[in-house]
Amino acid sequence: MNDKIDVLVQRIDGDLPLPSYAHPGDAGADLVAAEDVELPPGERAVVPTGVAIALPDGYAAFIHPRSGLSAKLGVTIVNAPGTVDAGYRGEIKVTLLNTDARHTVRLKRGDRIAQMVVQRVGRAVFHEVTALPGSARGVGGFGSTGGYAGGDYEDSSEGA
Repeated sequence: MNDKIDVLVQRIDGDLPLPSYAHPGDAGADLVAAEDVELPPGERAVVPTGVAIALPDGYAAFIHPRSGLSAKLGVTIVNAPGTVDAGYRGEIKVTLLNTDARHTVRLKRGDRIAQMVVQRVGRAVFHEVTALPGSARGVGGFGSTGGYAGGDYEDSSEGA
């Protein structure tokens, strides 16, 4: 099975690498910072990556945090995952957030700051109904399946 997708890439900054996979089998292609960035504790910054892409119809790219930045430095992405729609042709920018309460994080131009996962996406056709069919989960929302050491708690949330 050939599950490779042709994605056109425009280098906005010709000195930076194209998105690339670090290892065979990786789901996410690394994106790099196009400029140096300093993130004081609790601060965020919109960081350009130096690339723009053209995805085929029926696909989207999802921008995820890099696990190493999150685990080691506390840097994550504000709207993770960020969504790049097939019709978007602008530069991919990543909104990084420093969740560390004490330390400033400094990233250099060319540092890997995020990973991009390209996926096939369906387009829904929405049908209004007066009631939804039942399911095993029903209306159970946040925390309804348990799975934490803190014991039971009352969940008064409305959403999932």
